[in-house]
Amino acid sequence: MLKQLKEPFKYERIPLEQTPPQKQAGQKGKPKVENWYQTIKRVWSYLAVYKLKIFFILLLVVLSSALALVGPFIVGRAVDFYLVSRETDFFVQVLLVLALVYFLHSLTLWLQNFWMVGIAQKTIFTLRTQLVKHLHKLPLPFFDKRQHGELMSRVTNDIENISSTLNSSVIQIFSSVLTFVGIIAVMLFESVLLTVITMLVIPLMFFGMKWITKRTSVFFKEQQRQVGEINGYIEETISGQKIVKTFSQEDRVIREFREKNKKLRRASFWAQTYSGFIPKVMNVLNNLSFAFIAGIGAILALNGHVSVGTIVIFTEYSRQFTRPLNDLANQFNMLLSAVAGAERVFDILDEEEEKDKKEAKQVSSLKGDVEFEQVVFSYDSDQATIAGMSFHVPAGHVLALVGPTGAGKTTIVNLLAKFYHPVSGQIKIDGQDIRLIQTESLRSQMAFVLQDTFLFEATIRENIRYGRLNATDEEVEKAAQLANAEAFIKKMPDGFDTVLDQDGSGISQGQKQLLSIARAILADPAILILDEATSSIDTITEMEIQEALQVLMKERTSFIIAHRLNTIERADKILVIQDGNVIEQGSHEELLAKKGYYANMHGA
Repeated sequence: MLKQLKEPFKYERIPLEQTPPQKQAGQKGKPKVENWYQTIKRVWSYLAVYKLKIFFILLLVVLSSALALVGPFIVGRAVDFYLVSRETDFFVQVLLVLALVYFLHSLTLWLQNFWMVGIAQKTIFTLRTQLVKHLHKLPLPFFDKRQHGELMSRVTNDIENISSTLNSSVIQIFSSVLTFVGIIAVMLFESVLLTVITMLVIPLMFFGMKWITKRTSVFFKEQQRQVGEINGYIEETISGQKIVKTFSQEDRVIREFREKNKKLRRASFWAQTYSGFIPKVMNVLNNLSFAFIAGIGAILALNGHVSVGTIVIFTEYSRQFTRPLNDLANQFNMLLSAVAGAERVFDILDEEEEKDKKEAKQVSSLKGDVEFEQVVFSYDSDQATIAGMSFHVPAGHVLALVGPTGAGKTTIVNLLAKFYHPVSGQIKIDGQDIRLIQTESLRSQMAFVLQDTFLFEATIRENIRYGRLNATDEEVEKAAQLANAEAFIKKMPDGFDTVLDQDGSGISQGQKQLLSIARAILADPAILILDEATSSIDTITEMEIQEALQVLMKERTSFIIAHRLNTIERADKILVIQDGNVIEQGSHEELLAKKGYYANMHGA
């Protein structure tokens, strides 16, 4: 049965082994050493900022560990004193001393925990902020290859695992080690023979721990990977719920989720099962040690080799002797889970950010003269998406891109915005290679109106203001008026201050598109890109916004991608794209006169 349940992991663990080696920060070209030591060392680099405070926390840990050992020692000596003197008066003093010891012990525990939680949360705050900041600096191709839910899992679940470990495990591990060493020292002082008997369980603990942790580390990594996958799947299916329902795929989605959930259940089952062996094994060995001490200690006491108080001390310490080992084992499980999460976080942090060339300069303004010179681009090495394309768009002119789906129209504007980089050739704006223009300053002078409109959970006013954050309310309302969005906005419950649901689910797709156009108008860009900007708008609404778009595009370089050919008839030049090549170009009238591909598309 065990073999059958574990069998799926022979397949599931393959991706872990085949994952390309990541890079350590600052070590370009060197494969990342994927082991717990390197990961812990890297986590320590975040904690090292608080070295002085951690030093005082460790002093408190030493004090609390010492106080934990004092109590049983006082009780043992009190028993010996009573057996010899048969006096009971001193018990009040003993109780007072014990009360003080345990009070101080509790106080030191509280202080070290309070300070460590503060350090842990500051560290997690820094790590989470760094991760989210880094995500926003990664190039677009990175997100194309990753599930969004899986990335969210790294920001939430994996970071939370690290947080839980830093909150408790760091102190607990150090405290357990100190307690263990202190117990052995006191036990050796009391009786070497009984100490040797007590330590007979250590080899059993060692081999048991080695056997268990060797398996739990694998299963915890698998568990974290499966959590990421199932989060990604949930995010994907919930985002695409309308498509799921439209094509009646609910049963298939539920079936696929059930399979992924089964994999997560298996991974979690074996991770928790193996880790659950540790306290059980420790408990058995603890009881075994206690039995040895009680039996052999009684014999030694009867023969006068040890005192009864010493046996009391040893029986109590035998409990405490295995407790730090048990705590270490439990904390080690948490540590394994945290290390697995930290590795996944650092995998993202080690991804190369989107960087400009050193010689790239910031530009304050652009005229918008665009030129492609023998540009070649491919999403993969098998087939070129753009094959040696060349064209010129003078500043202030309108260029329309038409052609079948997959021809490369959107790729052209993605290359222009530096979302992707050409394999060869040059893209110039105002005669300058865009690789020598800082990306942020380039995109700040471009505005996009895309087919898939995204709106934030905020007011309509703030969604439009996203185009230019320092815009006044009057400028926002003017932009909405030019986009012909003012009429429907004023019908909303709170007008421009109406709060939209996530992704604007409270308004129609056409109204979303109008807000997106208003956002672009407010941005006042040098280069305007309309990628199927009117695809979700009805014919009447489209006619209404054409005039506003003509005003917007005046004296601006504009790229229009559209399947509706009536939206591009006024363009200064039309490029007909097919298989990454320009097969026809010219004005609307010129292309109709050629009676070629464009004329056939137009039905002329």
